[in-house]
Amino acid sequence: MGIDNPAYVHTTAEPQIPIEGINITEVGTEFFEEVRESYKQDNNCHLLNSLIDKDCKDSSLANSLDDIWMISYDNGRFHLFDGILYHISKHTCVMVLCSRM
Repeated sequence: MGIDNPAYVHTTAEPQIPIEGINITEVGTEFFEEVRESYKQDNNCHLLNSLIDKDCKDSSLANSLDDIWMISYDNGRFHLFDGILYHISKHTCVMVLCSRM
């Protein structure tokens, strides 16, 4: 493999981290600020932000989540990076967005 390709460069080192896909977009900081602000208007997002940001183990706070949100939270599917919530499932990690009120 690679012998017929003049641009092929053989490497013996295995990659340390396999990268299966990268998606890069140029989104202004205003977008991320608006997403963070929307979390304050949505009860589930606000609760998740509080629970994850402070690594809070308050079960009464977690029990205040709607059922479907609580299941994902209990399964460790939500993560918080730079104040933005992400939901992880199998092979995807997607940003959590809230609708405007």
